[in-house]
Amino acid sequence: MSDAHVPTSPITGDDTSPQEFTRAWQQWRAGWEQWLTQPLGWLAATSHEWLDDTPRHYPGLPGRWWQHGDAIHIDPQGTPMAFGEETFTAERRLTLAGAPDDLRVIMGEREVGITYRGTYLIVTYDPNSPARRDFDGVPIYEPSPRWVFPGRLERYDSPTSVTLDSVDWSAHTHETPGLVHFEYAGTEHTLQVLSSHGMLLTVFTDATSGVTTYGAGRSLDIPSPDSEGNVMLDFNRTVNLPCAFSEHFPICPLPPSTNRLPFAIEAGEKMPH
Repeated sequence: MSDAHVPTSPITGDDTSPQEFTRAWQQWRAGWEQWLTQPLGWLAATSHEWLDDTPRHYPGLPGRWWQHGDAIHIDPQGTPMAFGEETFTAERRLTLAGAPDDLRVIMGEREVGITYRGTYLIVTYDPNSPARRDFDGVPIYEPSPRWVFPGRLERYDSPTSVTLDSVDWSAHTHETPGLVHFEYAGTEHTLQVLSSHGMLLTVFTDATSGVTTYGAGRSLDIPSPDSEGNVMLDFNRTVNLPCAFSEHFPICPLPPSTNRLPFAIEAGEKMPH
């Protein structure tokens, strides 16, 4: 899963007027759609490859790409490429085990995102991709304050990790600060929380999954809790995982068993076209 998150704006409490609630949601939604349709975002993905130890040419990519140990090797064969502040035209060795997901190598107007899962995954991004060119929005439920719940983050005593399966790859370990508890229809429910680059989120399924929403699950960013762990969960801001838009994101995390909610959350994004 990409480390990018939905642009956020404050989630207000029960004293918010319906007009202000809708206005804040519309503002957030506009920011999210702008992020989603950016030239080199999820919709720009056109291919993905898992590398091995044989230098290879891949369709649509200049040069040769391969893996040796925990390093990725890129031989541009004269094509200018850039990684970070460095531009290179000859073979470059990068050790990115433990690095953030989707670090980018730039080549002209295209980019290649690199993610390490024991094996290197490379995803090509092209701003002229058919998915981005033909994008006409994501179906979504109408926003409603009934899908905003007070919650409480129960933090673990020490840094903890959780292993989650992926959509089309092996399991992967994610950092987790704890569990968030909330109540729906008089019953308490619990969601495992993940942390990434200082932000909190959760991935979950519910009774709409595979019916009106993406079957593998959806994602919700969680605002920073207060000093007592209190937090507001606004399921109106639930969004699809990148794998809902493209087959080129096989490492999307699947929700753990605790995050399979038994009721229908008729809020947030529906299944993409």
